[in-house]
Amino acid sequence: MNSLNNAKADIHVPVLIVGGGGAGLTCSMLLSQLGIETLLVSALPTTSSLPKAHVLNQRTMEILDDVGVAEAIYAKSTPAENMKAMGWYAGFAGSDPDLGRLIAKLETWGCGYTNLNWLQASPCRSANLPQIRLEPIMRARADQLNPGKVRFHHQLTKLEQDDNGVTAWVTNHDTGDEYSVRARYVLGCDGGRTIPRLVGISYEGLGVIAQTATAHVSADLSKLARDADVLIRWIWCPAIGEMAVLVPMGPDHWGPDSEEWVFHVTYRGEGPKDLTDEQIEKNMRIALGIPDLPMTVHKVTRWALEGVLASKFRAGRVFLVGDAAHRHPPTGGLGLTSAIQDAHNLSWKLAAVLRGEAGESLLDTYDAERRPVDARNIQRSMENSMAHMEAGAAFGLNPGASAEENWKQFRRILSDKPEDAAHRSAALRAIRQLSMEANELNVEYGYRYQSAAVISDGSSLTEPTDDIRVYQPSTFPGSPLPHAWLDDEAGQRLAMKDLVKPGRFLLIAGEEGQSWCAAVSKLIAENDLLIDAVRIGHIDGDVFDPRLAWAQFRGISKKGAVLVRPDRVVCWRHAGASPDPIAALRDALGSVLCRSFYPGTTKTPEFAPAK
Repeated sequence: MNSLNNAKADIHVPVLIVGGGGAGLTCSMLLSQLGIETLLVSALPTTSSLPKAHVLNQRTMEILDDVGVAEAIYAKSTPAENMKAMGWYAGFAGSDPDLGRLIAKLETWGCGYTNLNWLQASPCRSANLPQIRLEPIMRARADQLNPGKVRFHHQLTKLEQDDNGVTAWVTNHDTGDEYSVRARYVLGCDGGRTIPRLVGISYEGLGVIAQTATAHVSADLSKLARDADVLIRWIWCPAIGEMAVLVPMGPDHWGPDSEEWVFHVTYRGEGPKDLTDEQIEKNMRIALGIPDLPMTVHKVTRWALEGVLASKFRAGRVFLVGDAAHRHPPTGGLGLTSAIQDAHNLSWKLAAVLRGEAGESLLDTYDAERRPVDARNIQRSMENSMAHMEAGAAFGLNPGASAEENWKQFRRILSDKPEDAAHRSAALRAIRQLSMEANELNVEYGYRYQSAAVISDGSSLTEPTDDIRVYQPSTFPGSPLPHAWLDDEAGQRLAMKDLVKPGRFLLIAGEEGQSWCAAVSKLIAENDLLIDAVRIGHIDGDVFDPRLAWAQFRGISKKGAVLVRPDRVVCWRHAGASPDPIAALRDALGSVLCRSFYPGTTKTPEFAPAK
């Protein structure tokens, strides 16, 4: 087929989304909410057939709450009381009385939303729902928001860019028909299968740690899986000399009563690629000590434990989002959450440019902001995986040794003999080191974006007590907006996050910041900006801070102001009053939106719509 110009395209749409997983569906929902027309195409016939990623951290749940799916996710997710901990066990089942013995247990993901640090971080608790059940919820909502424009089994085969947009060719695999799409922008959310190659984006490999086999099974393990509060079971398997992982998958019951499970085992060397599904199932049964337990194996998969980062997240009018931009080991649950947060960062910027509210160069800040954060998340995922391998080594596990030899090493951990004290101490220290995997609050919230869409106020950051585990909320420019529970005049409770409306900036002034709010009104009259203003104080204001939760972290005086972007990132702050608040705000907004605002002007689109 020859290159098409705008007039010959079968479909015209501002944004074409390629891929129907967590990243693509989030982009679709967010852009629909912002009034931007999109078309989503996915080569796959349906949403994920594999459990894959399952942990959704707090900031991710905030985003999913924004688009109206959090309640449905929580309804199907692991209950809070069943995801309080990770446990390490001496085997799983068998005749030896030590098999299944608990070695250690660590709190995870805020201990079921009871840890005060996690309560302070967000109004939303973490969730746990495998993609096989998460994505249908997201797809249904995307369909509801954008009827007829979420198309599975429609594969993009080719695209061409020019100065004004992108032309793509799509095949409908249900009918065999091909059609063309003309879009202003394309979002590559296809896991890297097609889009990066078509636009010439390469990957930087951060290393392959090992090879893993995963079995998704249905089995009744209720009499064997102890500790209902444990979500992830790390099982020391003397029969194979490796650590294995067992995770409940629901769908109707959780904890030990879960109907479905996933079993992961990591192989050294060449790994499981030459093993048949039957051999992997046999190894699983040997490792767990359940040779004859009734079981249905739904699927066996093999995959590399690796970290991969795209060399850049943008090529012209094409952007990579989620797994197309970065891939992570699953440890820490940072892969899917990173994808959803990519979508959150990019969507409001696309909407602002398409509506003529921002300059085109605002889109360059997507790579500048998300790529360093995603790189850190990959690094943390890999460090978590390495830490588990180090724990296995500290336990004395050896895949080349017999089960009896591995048991001998394990029993040194239980020994009270002086000569075994150092071995026991090293093993327990290795487990304590693993507390970082599911206690990464500063990784989830403590990042600071640096780009043209964030204005420094000249202040410096205080080093955190622990760069991974201890999150100190802050309005330092580039930081996520801190959480606080607030009251309105009627005494109704509301979360700080809900003051930031879709696609709109929010100016938060101190209780004596009337001049800032007046400046916002003036700028709206001049430029028709999408911005709201509110004063927050303990005694005076538009809404009130009854617990002084906001006052602790706001970083401004009673007469100061903080400017928050539509993605709830602080982009500017002024500690106190200003002699000219209108000019100060006009300059700040102009800088963040990569355009100029002048007194008396009105909003006009910077770019004409694609034809």
